[in-house]
Amino acid sequence: MTRKTTTTVAAIAAAASLSAAALPANAADTIPQDQSVRNVVLVHGAFADGSGWKGVYDNLTKRGYRVTIVQNPLTSLEDDVAATKRALERQDGPVILVGHSWGGTVITEAGVDAKVAGLVYVSALSPDAGETTAQQFSCIGIRH
Repeated sequence: MTRKTTTTVAAIAAAASLSAAALPANAADTIPQDQSVRNVVLVHGAFADGSGWKGVYDNLTKRGYRVTIVQNPLTSLEDDVAATKRALERQDGPVILVGHSWGGTVITEAGVDAKVAGLVYVSALSPDAGETTAQQFSCIGIRH
């Protein structure tokens, strides 16, 4: 990962962790002209919908990012990954893909797309290769 991409990932992670009321964007927070990654795709978790990202969307768009919020159908992992891939297809350049909760599992699968410059997990599941979400939960004592 290049220094520029690492910086971008850190900036997106910090911005994504902010609540809607915290630290409103101002002119000093705009993205540098030479930054190559300007697209952010946000993926929500289970028991939620894309509206939970509104504060982050507002903050990042004020900074100059092009932000897309995926509305997962929450019918299966495959369907949620397909919805995320459709959002990635519509991007006009490299993307930072951000997931919260169940969205972490989704971005792990969808993040192999060539447009994805980095993955950001915000209080999210991050399964290893071949590991299921159910296996992750069983490791911490939650039974399905």
